[in-house]
Amino acid sequence: MSDLCCNRLPIAYSRRDMLRYAACGFGSLAFAAMSARASGASLLGMSNARDDEPRSPLAAKKPHFAPTAKRIIFLCMAGAPSHVDTFDYKPELAARDGQTFRGNAKLLASPWKFSQQGKGGLWISDLFPNLGKQADHMCLLRGMKAEIPAHAQASIQLHTGSFQFVRPSMGAWALYGLGTENENLPGFIAINPRGDNGGAQLYGSGFLPASYQATPVRLSRRGSDDAVAHINNERFGTAAQREQLDLVQRLNKERLKREKSDRELEGVIESYELAFRMQAEVPDLVDFADEDKKTLEMYGIGQEPTDDFGRQCLLARRFAEKGVRFIEVGHGGWDTHRNLREELGQQCSEIDQPIAALLADLKRRGMLDETLVLWGGEFGRTPYAQGTDGRDHNAKGFTMWMAGGGVKGGISHGATDDVGAEAVDGVMDIHDLHATILHLAGLDHERLTHRHAGRDFRLTDVKGRVNKEILRA
Repeated sequence: MSDLCCNRLPIAYSRRDMLRYAACGFGSLAFAAMSARASGASLLGMSNARDDEPRSPLAAKKPHFAPTAKRIIFLCMAGAPSHVDTFDYKPELAARDGQTFRGNAKLLASPWKFSQQGKGGLWISDLFPNLGKQADHMCLLRGMKAEIPAHAQASIQLHTGSFQFVRPSMGAWALYGLGTENENLPGFIAINPRGDNGGAQLYGSGFLPASYQATPVRLSRRGSDDAVAHINNERFGTAAQREQLDLVQRLNKERLKREKSDRELEGVIESYELAFRMQAEVPDLVDFADEDKKTLEMYGIGQEPTDDFGRQCLLARRFAEKGVRFIEVGHGGWDTHRNLREELGQQCSEIDQPIAALLADLKRRGMLDETLVLWGGEFGRTPYAQGTDGRDHNAKGFTMWMAGGGVKGGISHGATDDVGAEAVDGVMDIHDLHATILHLAGLDHERLTHRHAGRDFRLTDVKGRVNKEILRA
């Protein structure tokens, strides 16, 4: 069992506890109940933790081995981008355009040209003129495969490792294993998370303590006031809130004198403290007033069609600078069953400049080598046409890419067949992807476990292989 594993769930209160709290007055009883609910006392699973472990579930923890990635930025392209039109060059597909394929399907050549980019000569679509300039930092994973070509199930599996059961997301696992570097910010943040095809489960904590789930940040041009829900207290100012928390802390200390140790209560107090501290730090982070004009222009902020995603990418960099462990940035609209030429071109034009800027910005700040950037969707698209101008779902082969964080740059790993229908070489499934991500973060995917329902669970279940071929020496 892992050193990072939480053990069996405790009973929150015995009958003797209840009588003792009642004897202290109904106020104490209500506070105890509130604490149990808010902290998820039955969920925290910390009561049997080792004495030498940090008391706070979010405190920084030692990795299993030296990490190459101190933080992860996941650029999630919801809807499944077409790999054969973006990062998987298939001249054979162009040569066989219009030919019959596996029954009545007709092969559809990519409407866009590909060109070799960077010192490694990576073939990248002309849809990404800016990102192509960052090719020497990119590792194209062209042998990816998923298990099911349905958006909701595949999205859930991409995030949690399972499409059948409710499981913690990979961001929650990373935070569970490593803790946070900044006590004033959440360790796992989802910027503009989508509500469909898995919803909150995509960034939830599953059976892990609730403190490991993502904090959603809604970014818009209206400003920073509504970026994090319920963070502003309209009734009380900072001083009054501080007095409230101090009162709760005093009650907590009195109880700890009697109990000696109560990790559940400490957990809920920490969550209140974090929310209080976030009020001071988050507004400044989501306000780009301190960014120079050149940086804003580099991300495409203030111009269309890049403004929205450019803001998200810049905010991801700012959170990464402040020590947030896992940041997910969402972009939807990639489900091109029809109108491929217009819709795919539009989607790529929205993200090309911002992502290129993110990589360049991380590089110039000396952060890219310690930041893993992951790009991709839940699966790919078919090499044959759906209708006359679209592509259907394809889970048998697609492309994702990584950059920074200890991954070799300027290389392509794995391959699909001649037309891009199925992964045939260097195949990586979702469990392999997760195992590799955790490895880069300094975590052994077989040792990072959590005791639940009578057995030890992990992100990769009983599968997963670290792809050491893409790791930088």
